Amino acid sequence: MLHPLAHIAPTAALGHYLTPTPTGFALHMSASPRNLRAARGLTEVTLLNAGVAPDLVDSAQLVLSELYGNAVHACGDYVPLIAEVEAAPAGVWVRLHDPDRRNFPQRAGVQLDDPTAESGRGLPLMDYLAPGWDVTLTPVGKQICCLLPRGRN
Repeated sequence: MLHPLAHIAPTAALGHYLTPTPTGFALHMSASPRNLRAARGLTEVTLLNAGVAPDLVDSAQLVLSELYGNAVHACGDYVPLIAEVEAAPAGVWVRLHDPDRRNFPQRAGVQLDDPTAESGRGLPLMDYLAPGWDVTLTPVGKQICCLLPRGRN
C-alpha cells in the first residue's frame, strides 16, 4: 500500500520540513498560520487514509491546534515546532515539541461548561479528548504527547 504522503518528498520549504513515517508524519516548522493549516491538512489526509474515523480526525486536528496555539502563546510567533501525528491501534498520537523548557501547561483552571470563561478551555478539552496527556522535557525543550483513544468520540 502506498503511503498517503508518498507524493510529497521530504524536502525543506519555507518554514517547514516534512518527513512521512510508516503510520503518520513529522513536520518540522516555524509557527505561522500557513504552517498550522498545512499541519491540519496533513493530519486530515494521513488519518483518513489510515482508516481513522472522521470524528477522531477532527479531534486530532483540534488537539494539534490547541498545542500549537499554546506553544505560540508561550514562545512567540515563528517559534520552531515539531508536530508528529501517528495512527495506532489504540488511537491517534499527537505530539508537539517546542523549545521552551520552563512553561508547562497547567491542568487546573476553567471547566468546559463555565459560561463566563473567555479563554482557558483548551486544556480541559485536551483532558477530555486525550486523557493522560503528558509533558516530557527534551534536551532542547519539551514535548507534549497525547493519545486520542479510538471509540471515545
